[in-house]
Parts: sequence; C-alpha cells; structure tokens
Amino acid sequence: MRIGEVARTTLETDIQIRIDLDGKGQSNIDTGIGFLDHMLTAFAKHGFFDLAISAQGDLEVDAHHTVEDVGIVLGQAIGKALGNKAGIARFGTAFLPMDEVLVMAAVDISGRPYAAFSWNLPAEQLGAFPAVLAEEFFQALAFNAGITLHIREVAGGNTHHLLEAAFKATARALAKACAMDPRVEGLLSTKGRLG
Repeated sequence: MRIGEVARTTLETDIQIRIDLDGKGQSNIDTGIGFLDHMLTAFAKHGFFDLAISAQGDLEVDAHHTVEDVGIVLGQAIGKALGNKAGIARFGTAFLPMDEVLVMAAVDISGRPYAAFSWNLPAEQLGAFPAVLAEEFFQALAFNAGITLHIREVAGGNTHHLLEAAFKATARALAKACAMDPRVEGLLSTKGRLG
C-alpha cells in the first residue's frame, strides 16, 4: 500500500496530511481557506488519490504560510508514499481544458526537485486565496516530493478556471507518473537511480 502520512507543526501552522496514491479520489480537506479546499478536493478526485488534510494556520496574518506549508507537507507525504519508486512510470503529462482555459502539466518523479511556470497569473483574490500563492504551493509541493513539475498556460482566461485546470492537470500528470508499470524493472533510469 502506497500511503504517506506526515504531520508538521511550526509557530505558524499545524498540518496533518495522509495520501493514498492508489485510492478512489475520496477526500476530507480542511485548510481554513475555502478556495484551497476546493482545489485540493479537485486534485484528489482527478488524481484518484485518497487525501485527508487538516491544517490550522495564522490566517489572521494572511494565507501565505498555510498555503505554502500545505504544499510542503503534501509533497513530503507524496514522497513518503512513493517509497523506493521501483516500478513506477516516472513521467506523466496532462492537458486539461476548463471552458476557455487550457493548461498543460508535466511531471518527472526524478528525485531532482524543480518547478517552472509559464502562465499569466493575475494578482487576483479568490475568496481568501490570493491567486499568486498558487506558485508558492506548487513549488513547495515539487521540492518536497522530489519531482520536476512544469505548468504551462496554453490558453488563458478566468483566473478561477486557470487555477482549477492547473490543479487538475497536475493531479492527472502525477497520477500517470506514480502509476505502476509492469514493464519497469527496478527504477526507470539508465543511471540505476533517481536523483
């Protein structure tokens, strides 16, 4: 069973996350930030991950610490669930349309953390979630999961649609990369290791 559980407490946030990479897309998300809950619920559903997140943060300051720290802990939980990475497909790409928006996400479970973004992300507030924090979330996720992540806006439009497409595309790409491939013996690497 590929399950990762991580708890992390700082003076700014208190977060517990459990993810099952081989789930059915069921989720129980409570970060205190409605828009982030909506995005993570979509992430779980479209990646077929069973995901439980409980986060309390210093939202009286702003959403930054909570959003970034949820990304950190989710990345750590994914890394833990992947274990030694033997037999995984390693790479995954997904194009996700949402009405007028089209987003591409590509993932390499490489052991070399990197995150790159090519999109026009306006400084817009979506409920209690500043849209610009999406990059903070995805960067924290990628660096703590040990993955390479690229997110590109192919066609833009409504900011809600853009971010929702990004979360769903990342989930689909990650699900493909995490999938077990019976053709893979050990690690899918000519070096014999990832990282």
